[in-house]
Amino acid sequence: LVANLCQIQAFEIVEHDDTLICVLPMFHIYGMVVILSLGLYNGATIVTMPRFEMEEFLQLAQDHGVTFAHLVPPIVLALAKSPVVEQYDLSRMKTVFSGAAPLGEELARACQERLNCRVMQGYGMTETSPATHITPSKTTAPKPGSVGVCLPNTECKLVNVEDGSEQGYEERGEIWIRGPQVMKGYLNRPEATAQTIDEEGWLHTGDIAYADGDGHFFIVDRLKELIKYKGFQVAPAELEALLLTHPCVADAAVIPSPDEEAGEVPKAFVVLKSEAGEKEIMDFIAERVAPFKKLRFVEFVEQIPKSASGKILRRVLKERERERVR
Repeated sequence: LVANLCQIQAFEIVEHDDTLICVLPMFHIYGMVVILSLGLYNGATIVTMPRFEMEEFLQLAQDHGVTFAHLVPPIVLALAKSPVVEQYDLSRMKTVFSGAAPLGEELARACQERLNCRVMQGYGMTETSPATHITPSKTTAPKPGSVGVCLPNTECKLVNVEDGSEQGYEERGEIWIRGPQVMKGYLNRPEATAQTIDEEGWLHTGDIAYADGDGHFFIVDRLKELIKYKGFQVAPAELEALLLTHPCVADAAVIPSPDEEAGEVPKAFVVLKSEAGEKEIMDFIAERVAPFKKLRFVEFVEQIPKSASGKILRRVLKERERERVR
């Protein structure tokens, strides 16, 4: 934990005159290290909330002059699309930092333009204490959709999930990490540890990504979340990011739906903010993706189930879908 704090500090993303707002649980590694510990280490002010409520968040950000907000994609989505944001003065907000789940390029741009602030991402996991990648510093323009570059003293490679070969720039592969922030192992679970950290000390994250020529990484999706359509791999996060660009869509999640011929097909659960039909949504995606990535089903719901850290609870939706097709 201390090693990771020092690694993050090298990028100077938080300063002593910043006012942070903590909407995440401090028992979660993101809240504990990236917000609480990093904020205290730099002598920054931290405004805390017992739980996230949109209007209370906006009021606190206005009243305390919050300059740096560590958030998760669902909150960034609300900041980009909710009409209530216009009622508050967020002019002192300089940086929105998103973590815990992928944030699509279009959504990052929309939030950045609406708040006139810098929107950046980081990447990591509990097993890496948590950060491995961050956009370098406040003076470096973030690349929308990118989680940044490797932290100091962190080794990273992308590995082909089929044959184990190392991938090059712009080639997708599983992220493997090695560095001082990697955990020793799972408590009293040697088999689980051996499945995650190999003999050379590489932690296999289970996340698929690619890197551009500047060394900036872009998360595609979880390896286990990929939809297997007739041998093709479809990333739910890619389709979700596209769905959120539709003017009638407030939120969305994509899961695999069992199919006798294809094995699995993409299905979207969509929360609407204005009227739209199933065909309109499917056509919207079909115009923007390869044929094998097209949505085959759309179901409209009141809300998308998510964890306290903002991650989509796909297992809940998958269980619901399994019940439907029985």
